[in-house]
Amino acid sequence: MSSDQQTGIQNKLSTGSGRDKLLSDMKSVIGEVEGWLKDVGSQTGDEFKHGKEKVVETLQNAKQELIRLEQTLVETSKDAARATDRYVNENPWKSVGIAAAVGVLCGVLLSRSRK
Repeated sequence: MSSDQQTGIQNKLSTGSGRDKLLSDMKSVIGEVEGWLKDVGSQTGDEFKHGKEKVVETLQNAKQELIRLEQTLVETSKDAARATDRYVNENPWKSVGIAAAVGVLCGVLLSRSRK
């Protein structure tokens, strides 16, 4: 796996703007629903309808952002899997060595924890 591929995957994983927008949208939905529920008794039919439409629109935006984030996560996971597969195919003995080292390390840690 080249350093450019690693950097691209790390950038996709560390991008928090989508996550931050989703959290902001969810907080907005919660705030709007709370306000809407507090005022529901004093609202007229038109005010009630407008408030409901606003809450539904914000919720739909949050859902769309969640779907977009899910697609990005799936794409990033597939890219990482492809890069790993390519690395293993290009460097089979290194991969075997790394797997053996991880296995020995796990064995040592497990044997120490049982004492």
